[in-house]
Amino acid sequence: MATGFHGIYPILYAFFDAQGRLDRGAMRAQVEACVRHGAHGLAVLGLATETYKLQTPERRQVLEWAAEDLRGRIPLAVTIAEPSVAGQVEFARAAKSVGASWVILQPPPAPGLPEIEYVRFFGAVAEKCELPLAVQNAAGLIAVSLSNAGLVALNRNHPNVALLKGEGPVIGIQRLVEETQGVFDIFNGRAGLELTDNLRAGCAGMIPAPECFDVQVRIYELMRHGTKEAEAEAERLYREILPLITLLMTTIENFLCYGKRIVARRLGIAEVHGRAPFQSPTPFGLAAVERASAFLRPYEV
Repeated sequence: MATGFHGIYPILYAFFDAQGRLDRGAMRAQVEACVRHGAHGLAVLGLATETYKLQTPERRQVLEWAAEDLRGRIPLAVTIAEPSVAGQVEFARAAKSVGASWVILQPPPAPGLPEIEYVRFFGAVAEKCELPLAVQNAAGLIAVSLSNAGLVALNRNHPNVALLKGEGPVIGIQRLVEETQGVFDIFNGRAGLELTDNLRAGCAGMIPAPECFDVQVRIYELMRHGTKEAEAEAERLYREILPLITLLMTTIENFLCYGKRIVARRLGIAEVHGRAPFQSPTPFGLAAVERASAFLRPYEV
């Protein structure tokens, strides 16, 4: 691997209180559950954290809380969504100052430009950052993405860009692994969809949300074990969580609405509050999610 970072990195949901503020206790409980149940690392401030609904000071708050609660027990990856080079550099330095291990750069919100402009944007950030960097390359979820050739050029010019959050179907991910020739440690997301095949394709790990990450950790470890028996057990566990993942991944808002409620149930959080605009759960949706997740036991926190 290019960096040594690997495994299952749950990305925290943003929990809010009844007044719409970030809920300190719920955020801490997620971190503790991730550590106690074997996560290889932790991620914050991606789509699951609803970073697009958070002001910059709130994003800094989530970062500082996560670092404080982790206390260096496992690596911390931080997504950076600031819209300018200066903003991304400043946030990356803040992440380093609290002990983050690596950062994930989201593209600037300026679709339609020649690809070289995005390569230059990420390169300008990379020149001023000391941490290992990833790019979130999520075609279909984020308006801007790079080609495989563009990613290789970025790494060639800036070797500290040595990871990718290459969100997409596993067939495309396998092609990405092949065409980038091992210069990146690649993590997929998508709630852990196609987990076993992503590992076969060469992914270093996955960045799901926390609703069933403990099962995904077990799957990852079984796949690393490498025996036919371990692989068969990994596939059995994957089939067990697949209906839930499929149900959640229909849309991002559906994922946030119901996935967060599964995590709340497992953490013993009685009530989930949204920050507008948000999708409200329906009785039918709650019943469907309950059927798909009934096998998941409470987390220890």
